[in-house]
Amino acid sequence: MYQPEKLKARRKKLKMTQFDLTDKLGISIPAVSNWERGVKEPSTEKVALLEKLLKVPKGYFTEIDIVRYYNTLSPENKEKATHYVKALAESEQRRIVSIAEKRIAYCVYEEMSAGIESAIYDDKNYDTVYFTEELAHDFAFWVSRDSMEPKYKNGSVALIRETGFDYDGAVYAVVWNGKTYIKRVYREEEGLRLVSINPKYTDMLAPYEDEPRIIGLIVGNFMPLED
Repeated sequence: MYQPEKLKARRKKLKMTQFDLTDKLGISIPAVSNWERGVKEPSTEKVALLEKLLKVPKGYFTEIDIVRYYNTLSPENKEKATHYVKALAESEQRRIVSIAEKRIAYCVYEEMSAGIESAIYDDKNYDTVYFTEELAHDFAFWVSRDSMEPKYKNGSVALIRETGFDYDGAVYAVVWNGKTYIKRVYREEEGLRLVSINPKYTDMLAPYEDEPRIIGLIVGNFMPLED
């Protein structure tokens, strides 16, 4: 494989101009320019002349360096080189796989309802799960049921920041009558209206007299990596 960048680099290293090459090879300046830019390749005969003129070993402009060096080795050293390069390649592949399988641990508390019922997060029971990214949050809870699908799937993890109320229509974690919900929240005169994404669920109204509490904003959601 012809490597044009090596021709230009070698010429400059010897402080030769394109004109110097054209004069010695009997070709035009555009021809040398095309060779150095990779627009055209010199013939086998011209490559041999370039190697002699620029004082480089055979194959310098047409072989990848590692192949050229390999071809100069004895059979015994060729075998050693092959084993070494193979070991390097396998090590690199393991490193790539390790990066691809980056696993960040999350403490996920007991099920948080995205339906009608829930367990209360105050019991502090949690599972450790893993994901490929580190996402900022204050709490992580399991999402159960399907009222917030398709965005928040049953069995996924919801990430919460303790922000309090921010704006109508955002998705929050809300504690109401000892149960915790993930819902779109709207503040109304009588209380908090809790709205599901899944249209098969009707809205719920949490009266202010029940003292519903907004824990925080849902800032992320993911399905854990499988073990």
